[in-house]
Amino acid sequence: MFRWDIFSQFLLSKFFLQAAWTTLWISVVAQFLGIVIGLFLALMRMSRFPLLSWPARVYIWFFRGSPLLVQVLLLWDGLPKVVQNPAFLLPDYLCVLIAFSLNEGAYMAEIIRAGITSVDTGQMEAAKALGMRYGLAMRRIVLPQAARVIIPPLGNEFNNMLKTTSIASVIGFMELTHTAEVFGSPTFTIFELLLVATLYYLVLTTLWTYFQSWIENRLDPNRTTRNELYEKKGWTERMLGFGGSSSRAGGTLVSGH
Repeated sequence: MFRWDIFSQFLLSKFFLQAAWTTLWISVVAQFLGIVIGLFLALMRMSRFPLLSWPARVYIWFFRGSPLLVQVLLLWDGLPKVVQNPAFLLPDYLCVLIAFSLNEGAYMAEIIRAGITSVDTGQMEAAKALGMRYGLAMRRIVLPQAARVIIPPLGNEFNNMLKTTSIASVIGFMELTHTAEVFGSPTFTIFELLLVATLYYLVLTTLWTYFQSWIENRLDPNRTTRNELYEKKGWTERMLGFGGSSSRAGGTLVSGH
């Protein structure tokens, strides 16, 4: 029988609120570090020098080709054994942060590389003709234009990061999933508390979805024109696609013809 009393008791408990905050800050920091790592990897990957491009290729190949769970376990349990020193046993939060950041960097490298290559090469050539160095041209000309291509998949990556933090439960990190397991095991109500954790995941991902839409709208160069056209339409035209001013104008043109 479903224990509604347990479900309601833990729904707004400090334990799950703390776990939700932990999930959020781990996701934000790991995603930020992943973007930084991915930017450097993308530039290295695009370099014409093999000493830069090949290490980036190998890095991306390894972290995209092996499971994140295995990477977390290798860092948590394997690193102290490899270096033969128990001092290298990292705290759980640091292990999770490093593993998630390194893994995300590989995916962000390909996303950023795709965004950069989507910008016309003439943009860089024009910047160099104006006397800009490569770094300045990349920062002021190419990357701002590439951002419109990078943001949508980046948003999806962060959305996935919020949910992927559940992997950290295997090493006892107190995020949402492990919190549900810890408090549900003594009373055999893991299912009820996993539903509580699910609600928190849904809240976090839903809030991020709205924030991502706002960012994409801000980066859209045609947003002003589209918003003005939308405001000029009547309610029926916005909802049903006909009956507004544009339909009347079309009818006038047809009758005039």
